Amino acid sequence: MEIGLIVSAIALGFASGFHCIGMCGPIALSMGLTKKQAANFYLQNLTYQFGRIFTYSLLGALLGIIGQGFEMAGFQKYLTITAGVLLIIMAVFSFGGKDFASKIPFLSKFLYSVKLNLGKLLQKADYRSRFSTGVLNGFLPCGMVYMALTASLAGGGIWQGALYMALFGMGTLPFMFAIVLAGNLMNQAFRVKVLKAVPVIMIILGGLFILRGLELGIPYVSPKAEAMTISKDPNGAVNCH
Repeated sequence: MEIGLIVSAIALGFASGFHCIGMCGPIALSMGLTKKQAANFYLQNLTYQFGRIFTYSLLGALLGIIGQGFEMAGFQKYLTITAGVLLIIMAVFSFGGKDFASKIPFLSKFLYSVKLNLGKLLQKADYRSRFSTGVLNGFLPCGMVYMALTASLAGGGIWQGALYMALFGMGTLPFMFAIVLAGNLMNQAFRVKVLKAVPVIMIILGGLFILRGLELGIPYVSPKAEAMTISKDPNGAVNCH
């Protein structure tokens, strides 16, 4: 994976921290973890966090397969442009406070099932339940996760997509781990402001993806694809550069 993608994954995850606190913080706080047994407290917190990262990695791997198919077919630039357009469409549907996923019937049903099972898991206190809580938490609708998943398409493979999302999850880890330690520091008004900012960020990122796919020759933002030249070595074999 390119160093640029690695850096962007971690940076996007870290930048998503405040949003994660607002969206997933209440679930983390609902687990009822206490500091009476320090070691158990930290281990259960980490178990929950790695459950989230597992789901992100799984979703990244699935999208990585799609990215690999497009790359092999030579359509990577078109996939990048399409990803940018999709981000903008998702952002438009997200304005008004509701996530676009809640407007799609089959996704709405799936999310209802996830929330129902989350409610049951939060009543349990074993490590398996903590991990499962994190796994289900990873499926909940989140604009920042949508952005990271769209970006993971650029990885061009199953392992690259999984790694991108794992790094994104690790970027969110400090904030999510801290919110369990510190308690609910974010009031409802702050959460509303964060949610309103997400569609705007999605539109900006979508625009950057479209620019990248257009290959306009703008350094770092929209670099031109490297030209491929064909030559033959002394033995007559064809080499592509």
